[in-house]
Amino acid sequence: MNDPVQHVELHKEGRAPQAPAADIDAAEVRTALAALRGEVAKAVVGQDSVITGLVIALLCRGHVLLEGTPGTAKTLLVRALARALDLDFKRVQFTPDLMPGDVTGSLIYDNRTAEFEFREGPVFTNLLLADEINRTPPKTQASLLEAMEERQVSVEGAPRPLPDPFVVCATQNPIEYEGTYPLPEAQLDRFLLKLNVPVPSREEEIAVLQRHAEGFDPRDLEHIEPVAGAAELAAGREAVRRVHVDPKVTGYVVDLCRATRQSPSLQLGVSPRGATALLSTARAWAWLSGRDYVTPDDAKALARPTLRHRVQLRPEAELEGATADGVLEGILNTVPVPR
Repeated sequence: MNDPVQHVELHKEGRAPQAPAADIDAAEVRTALAALRGEVAKAVVGQDSVITGLVIALLCRGHVLLEGTPGTAKTLLVRALARALDLDFKRVQFTPDLMPGDVTGSLIYDNRTAEFEFREGPVFTNLLLADEINRTPPKTQASLLEAMEERQVSVEGAPRPLPDPFVVCATQNPIEYEGTYPLPEAQLDRFLLKLNVPVPSREEEIAVLQRHAEGFDPRDLEHIEPVAGAAELAAGREAVRRVHVDPKVTGYVVDLCRATRQSPSLQLGVSPRGATALLSTARAWAWLSGRDYVTPDDAKALARPTLRHRVQLRPEAELEGATADGVLEGILNTVPVPR
């Protein structure tokens, strides 16, 4: 069996006791989460929309798939976010020889007690970075399924609960498909959002180089200050649950998802779980925007990151140059918006 230490990077900080979620004002939580952009920007230039998507996932207790070309600071982004949120963070580099037990943990024989004891894997954390998840075989990819859906790990039939919050941030590159194992549709559907991490603009890239010329070290994040924690996230989740959804907006979300099942360009449309995910992310975005109600524009804003990985193009549509985002854009333009 592989030594998990070879694949895992651990980040832990001393933490002061946090106030119960019920004692935290929702407006203060919104302000603190808005301040995340400033803190993460100390390490990562730009990527505001990606940071917002990660916060939405944390508020919805969902998982995120980050896709971008190598060198776009995907790993640094998640590390900086974990520090700004004062959460336990672990990173697993997914490789072809990684075993399921290296992720979930395993039973180890203790010579002193002559008994087996469970040694927790890196999945027992608040924020797990599954780096290059498509580099490991399906057996190891599947080891995350129970953790992502049930928030627990079962070993020898005994369920072991994971910490709260628990969010998986997985990364993959849209190139270099040789030697990779694409995630199956069933596992893709477990991710709440798929966020594209773009190459920075010219001005942003100049700012990156200037920081490095001034001595910036991406491995040293001591300058990032925690602005929120698990208690604030719990209070935020509670506030999101109170966001009102008009029946017309619910119907609009359903119509969008049903339209993907009828699109001639798609061979796989969005499932009811995808519709539920879109409603959840729209509520979180509405709350972050300072409203206690959801509008159709909230659903439209989150449709692509929430649905792009839940649809599958027909081969002939791919040959014609169609993309999932392009098809979703066409659906957003044709489905009637409630007034």
